[in-house]
Amino acid sequence: MAGLAVALCLAAGCATPTKTAKTYYFFPSPPDEPRFQFLTSFSSEKEFRGGEDKSLMTFLTGEQPPDRSFGKPYGAAAGNKKIYVCDTDLHAVLVVDLQTKHIQMLDAQGEGALNQPLNISVDADGNLYVADVGRNQVIIFDKDGGYVATLGKQGEMKPRDAVASQDRIYVADLQNHDVHVFDKKTRSLLFDIPRPEDATNQLHALFTPTNLALDSKGRLYVSDSGAFHVQLYDKDGTFLRSVGGIGDSTGQFARVKGVAVDRDDRLYAVDALSQVTQVFDDQGRLLTWFAQPGSAGLVQNLPSKVVVDYDDVDFFQSYAAPNFKVEHLVIVINQIGPNKVSIFGFGHKK
Repeated sequence: MAGLAVALCLAAGCATPTKTAKTYYFFPSPPDEPRFQFLTSFSSEKEFRGGEDKSLMTFLTGEQPPDRSFGKPYGAAAGNKKIYVCDTDLHAVLVVDLQTKHIQMLDAQGEGALNQPLNISVDADGNLYVADVGRNQVIIFDKDGGYVATLGKQGEMKPRDAVASQDRIYVADLQNHDVHVFDKKTRSLLFDIPRPEDATNQLHALFTPTNLALDSKGRLYVSDSGAFHVQLYDKDGTFLRSVGGIGDSTGQFARVKGVAVDRDDRLYAVDALSQVTQVFDDQGRLLTWFAQPGSAGLVQNLPSKVVVDYDDVDFFQSYAAPNFKVEHLVIVINQIGPNKVSIFGFGHKK
């Protein structure tokens, strides 16, 4: 990864000390205007809480509760004042409650029991969509974690991600090399992406669809890890363009994984090999990139998912530099290393 290695070395100079000797990390590096600040990271409940538990029960009993830690996280989503993380080692969805600062497992039982949850998303109503690679199904829960329904029969597909719009559910299927589009209300299949006229065109087709995202226009972004790019389709499944391509330079991908889109239709894409998150404009042009700060962990560690979160900025505002206004959060999941959940702030200088 020669091209990105050079760029990563430049990031070492992005730290700006304040008068209180606290160090803040910004991307891109000076002299460019900073747009991202690394805010914090955690890999366990204790780290998330910032130290020992100070709850009333701990005060009364003098005992610290068990420290729930992440094993090997992959997918994630934000909603309902929570961060949901699929952990492939623990075979569970861990729920990071931003209000109570506790981490619990999603209580999925009976028909909703999870086997190997890989990816998760939250719709506008707070419902959860979990792509379970052990069950090879998508399990739907309501905002309170109650089981709602299951998509897919045994052997029918190999779902890797699922996202929902106001009226549709999209499921990335590795087995059939496409994305299934379901009616959200009836959960009946509407059509598949790519459309038949695009399926035979190698430039428009999908090979290994792994992660999904929707933009403000209802367009679908599909990360195709095996084809080294992100495919963009309109809401009717017509191919629009590709973003990226195979390579080791910025603007290219070696192992593209999670994707997300913000309210200005900027695309965020993580690469598990180059280990950075790249940001593109709504025309697919590279804007910038960012990675994990610090000399020992300059790059992210097998990043697998990126999440854009506008609703929970207040929970992390205290980590921002005094002269930096955070507009929204960007959450990056790392499968290994000391920083499993990393929180970045997108914003601008005040």
